[in-house]
Amino acid sequence: MKKSTGPEKTKTAVFISGKGSNLKNLIRCSRIKNYPFSVNLIISNTIKAKGLKYSNIFNIEKKIIKYDKKIKTDNKILKVLKQRKIKLICLAGFMKILSKNFIKKFNGKILNIHPSLLPKYKGLNTHFRAINNKEKFAGCSVHYVNSKLDSGKIILQRRVKISSKDNHKSLEKKVLKVEHSIYPDAIKKILN
Repeated sequence: MKKSTGPEKTKTAVFISGKGSNLKNLIRCSRIKNYPFSVNLIISNTIKAKGLKYSNIFNIEKKIIKYDKKIKTDNKILKVLKQRKIKLICLAGFMKILSKNFIKKFNGKILNIHPSLLPKYKGLNTHFRAINNKEKFAGCSVHYVNSKLDSGKIILQRRVKISSKDNHKSLEKKVLKVEHSIYPDAIKKILN
């Protein structure tokens, strides 16, 4: 007889394009009993994403999907998500913009983590822009994905103090550390 493992965890796909440090962190958290999600699928738009190695390390299915024809690509991903019964998508350094059609058709929640205190500094080069504008604080935001770039409802935000010694690289490191604690907390918040 199988031992009951508590409530069913929400099946999650993580979309990446790069190193995958948020992915690695989400996988680790998902294996802790009180986190209500499991990472069941890793999707990348490039075979060069270093984070794909976590698929082998943690034995999680991965798919590399080329973004050439938007509608065809959308439908291909949606089909895979449906087959795997995925109910949550976490974008983690995913460098493609999901189409309105995809967002509308996906039958679940889509979250993104962004390295700024939204609505400030949507898009790229957030740390560089924050330092250039002599901001006192930077930070990160976890938000729902809608059809406008970095504009969905904010779930959680956390601030990081910018010191006079910070450059965009050191600030990126500081913010990334905070991203790792805030992303799983945001997922917990919406699923519990």
